[in-house]
Amino acid sequence: MLDDRKLAVLRAIVEDYVSTNEPVGSKALADRHNLGVSPATIRNDMAALEEQGYIAQPHTSAGRVPTDKGYRLFVDRLSQIKPLSGAERRAIETFLAGAVDLDEIVMRTVRLLAQLTRQVAVVQYPSLTRSSVRHVEIVPIAERRVMLVLITNTGRVEQRMVDLPEAIADDRIANLRAVLNACLDGCGLSQVPETVADVPERLPAEDRPVAATILSVLLETLVERHEEKIAFAGTANLAAADFSVGLRGVLEALEEQVVLIRLLGETGGLSDITVRIGSENPYSGLRGTSIVAAGYGSGDRELARLGVLGPTRMDYPVTMGAVRAVARYVGQILAGS
Repeated sequence: MLDDRKLAVLRAIVEDYVSTNEPVGSKALADRHNLGVSPATIRNDMAALEEQGYIAQPHTSAGRVPTDKGYRLFVDRLSQIKPLSGAERRAIETFLAGAVDLDEIVMRTVRLLAQLTRQVAVVQYPSLTRSSVRHVEIVPIAERRVMLVLITNTGRVEQRMVDLPEAIADDRIANLRAVLNACLDGCGLSQVPETVADVPERLPAEDRPVAATILSVLLETLVERHEEKIAFAGTANLAAADFSVGLRGVLEALEEQVVLIRLLGETGGLSDITVRIGSENPYSGLRGTSIVAAGYGSGDRELARLGVLGPTRMDYPVTMGAVRAVARYVGQILAGS
């Protein structure tokens, strides 16, 4: 167990190393921080921290740098999430509120996170499995063709063209649309197959073949579009970053979107800020990175997750504050959309 003075020394080492990207020595700590002890005492504390694995000496005669264990203690006990300024919060709200649909919300969010944190930002689209139906539209296109549009509560839109077995008048299409929406409004997508099972029985016999065709396409859409989807931005920020393992592994992980999806899925719950540091990442290509993530959603229901990925030498308080704030704003926008 570290005493308060050693904790203060560790905090100072982390803050200085993140700021300068240079190993930190005892004299520099004494000069820059009001630790209230001599450089000799600081050296003793640093020796104790090194022995316990919180800091390391990269090479002889150098200062010390934090280890993954040191960063973990810093994040868990020493850091305070830095709140955004009023101007920053207003800018975020204005920027995100200008989005007109889900795709634009996601793209604006990922660009915003990359700009705020100067890291690689990752935003997961709301999963269809966690969504519910807001509206079903059936739009006549030709005599025997309609467009089926499924709109979810998260603003996600799925549309398919449907070739009908026979021509059907617009008023009969309108009746089918009304029956579908009466059944499905607010229905979770996982419950749609069971919910629509008796829809044909609610329609006149002559409309049932058309209804069966449209329902078949609707169910196929839910099956085919079950995959998760993400967006990321800020890969150019990697050029300015330093990694304890090669950059190539990081880039390969970014290309394998399933890796990012799993990493986001393995972190926390709604509104919880979770931080996975260095060797805590199960993927070898990301052992030199840290991931800061949070869930976003409406009420107490998480719809998806977002976060940033960068080197372990990261400004954690600032990054955690930005991720938390953006997640809250995205949730508010989707709840009001």
